Amino acid sequence: MESKNLIIRPTVFDDCALFAEWENQPNVTEFFTIDEGRTHEEIVTEFVRYNLDPSKLQFTITLKPEDKPIGKIYISRINRHEDSMDITRVYIADTENRGKGYGEEALRLVLEYAFINLHMERVTIDHFEGNKIAAALYEKIGFKNEGLLRHAGKKNGKYVNLQLKSMLRAEYYDKCHK
Repeated sequence: MESKNLIIRPTVFDDCALFAEWENQPNVTEFFTIDEGRTHEEIVTEFVRYNLDPSKLQFTITLKPEDKPIGKIYISRINRHEDSMDITRVYIADTENRGKGYGEEALRLVLEYAFINLHMERVTIDHFEGNKIAAALYEKIGFKNEGLLRHAGKKNGKYVNLQLKSMLRAEYYDKCHK
């Protein structure tokens, strides 16, 4: 997947070192169900396990022109029978690359991939109940609120509420292809 500023490519083994570094930074993981202190080995094990699961996809967000990795996208719950999937995790890791629209650009690329390449009917995404930045971005892109998922995630041993949003194929074409 490619846009003006980004290339989103399948994650490779070497990316795990970056993920291990990024996912131990509180400013990256604050609003994710990622426990503190995850090790490189845990991230590698997760990477291998997810690669073997056809209901999951892992991508690395890179910045042009040098293809510098700046973030991650993890897709799960790919259901070919129901034509649905979940964008489970998307982040821009470096604070210097935040606020520049790369997260929005990456999400738009993934939605294009989901609706055009994978022929999905429905894409879901969720966010921590108090994550106003994610909520505003997802709504700007065209996701609709579905409701609060009570105790749907767990972080550092504590349950967290997640706000569920979705987009349907017709909404994608209406919003993104005017």
